Amino acid sequence: MAVSNRIDFAAFQRQVDDLVAAHEVVTSNPYTAWFESADLTEEDVRLFAVQFSVFSNQFLVAQLKKMINADTLESMRASKEILANEIGVMFRGGKGAASPSGSLSEDEKDRVGDPDLVGIEGSVDGGTFLFRAAHFEWLLRFGAPLGLTFEDMGKRKHGWPSTLHFTDELARIYGDGEGMVGMGASYAVEHWAAAGFWKQLIRGLSRFKKDKCPSLPLAFFTWHDRIEDNHAAHTSDELREAYESPDFNGDHFLRAAQEMLDGVKAFWWGLDEERRRRHGLA
Repeated sequence: MAVSNRIDFAAFQRQVDDLVAAHEVVTSNPYTAWFESADLTEEDVRLFAVQFSVFSNQFLVAQLKKMINADTLESMRASKEILANEIGVMFRGGKGAASPSGSLSEDEKDRVGDPDLVGIEGSVDGGTFLFRAAHFEWLLRFGAPLGLTFEDMGKRKHGWPSTLHFTDELARIYGDGEGMVGMGASYAVEHWAAAGFWKQLIRGLSRFKKDKCPSLPLAFFTWHDRIEDNHAAHTSDELREAYESPDFNGDHFLRAAQEMLDGVKAFWWGLDEERRRRHGLA
């Protein structure tokens, strides 16, 4: 998109919003729609947990590439914030930030790193690192009542082809060094994540927990649902700022957003294909 004749920002923002809002993975995800209202079995939740753990753990590769390939120090730091938080550095200085010291009760001190207590605001700069605050460890605790262990979760060998396609697309597009490509992918991922799929998962899991698995911890999902609006707002601010640059390329941004959403779709449609096969609906 040439700087000299490009449309104004409001018009471009509408193009971006229309692309994201109209994508099938946002408008009509068959798996999350089913998951939200189904009478889930333990096998349903176990298979979901394994594939989601692969996506979550392999996301670290894409986030590391995004950090390494950042084109400004500010962008590198923003990517480093997400990466450090993913591996266990808690936010400090924001509302609800957890700290091993401070005014926590003795029981809460034992639970520092639990996503029920960890804040969603602030910065990792000067934050506390705890192994048990790593997002993958939160997922391990989610998998434990389902009979899943460290050996069962998170590795590429556990991923279905559709899951690995998604993680590879994350590394290729989201982690790309060309600014508009990585930015378009990031915008698409964060606005997809803020569009409501976390709430669908939480509703399905909450019913499964109540009826069949009372010890199932859901804080990994409720924490991510709370933080996604922050991430989406950040990518919107990033887009507005980048649009003022003479190097801005709207075509690259839109293409990357489209391809990234197609990658997200592959993940969920893979889960849906398998659940339909298992339930005799294929």
